[in-house]
Amino acid sequence: MTPLRHLREFHRRNGAGLSLFLIGATGFWILFMIVLPQLFMADFSFRANVPPPKWGTPEHYYTLEHYRYMIYGGGGEGSFNVIDLRVFFKTIGAAMLVTLFDAALCYPIAWHLAQAARGGWARLMVLALVVPFWVNEILRAFAFHILFGASGVLNSALMAAGVLDEPYDFVRENIALYAGLGYAFILLMIFPIYNAMESLDKNQVEAARDLGASRWRIHRRVVMPHAKPGITSGCTMVFMLTAGALAAPQILGGPGSLWFTQIIYQAFNQAGNWARGSAYAIILLVSCIVLVLALMKAFKVRLGEIAR
Repeated sequence: MTPLRHLREFHRRNGAGLSLFLIGATGFWILFMIVLPQLFMADFSFRANVPPPKWGTPEHYYTLEHYRYMIYGGGGEGSFNVIDLRVFFKTIGAAMLVTLFDAALCYPIAWHLAQAARGGWARLMVLALVVPFWVNEILRAFAFHILFGASGVLNSALMAAGVLDEPYDFVRENIALYAGLGYAFILLMIFPIYNAMESLDKNQVEAARDLGASRWRIHRRVVMPHAKPGITSGCTMVFMLTAGALAAPQILGGPGSLWFTQIIYQAFNQAGNWARGSAYAIILLVSCIVLVLALMKAFKVRLGEIAR
């Protein structure tokens, strides 16, 4: 169906007034809350860092110095910006790890919810998943800090059971951070996979079982190919949001832990270097988009399949 036919069908279903309002509100949101801020930040990333009164003057010229600084730092091309590069790759790697953790955890939950849970039990599972997220993200992060703290619930339970002789520093080892990030975006992984699995014809699963396929083979050859758009969609959202997280790393990160978004935050709010902060933000955004597109290509998933 062409975009024009989609628009006509949308107009037919909703009427002229509501259709105009929805399209206008969506267009306003996309233009003024997403596109224009990103374009402004991209332009700023190529500008020299000058005080606000000098914006738009000849001193506010275009330059690549902030992108070069990301690679070489302040020492020129003979040296590398080891700290920022290490934090950047660590953030990307940690985001991948959290995404894989969420995918492994949420896949069986989504399968049970879509194919096994029925009636009141299914509604209870959905409520159990959704209700905790009524609490603010920052409060949940502090709750995880209390849970994983030296005198927290987890250490107290492990010491009472005789597993530990002394408290283990889950915060310093970033276990609290990864657990908090994994939990923060768990719904964004469960529901896309659930939505894909719910449309799977159960007769296909029964047929594979009747033919002697093992449980693992059924999932590998029948369920996963069908749920591939949902899995890719969930992984995309979790990866992007984890790489761009700020509150959880600030609260749950250990003394030696630094997230790339914290460097961006420091550039904007502490160093007052908006141009460098913009350049770092663009680097993170473009890197995440490239990795997501590579994931889609590897799994042979089109953008339209994810958007459904």
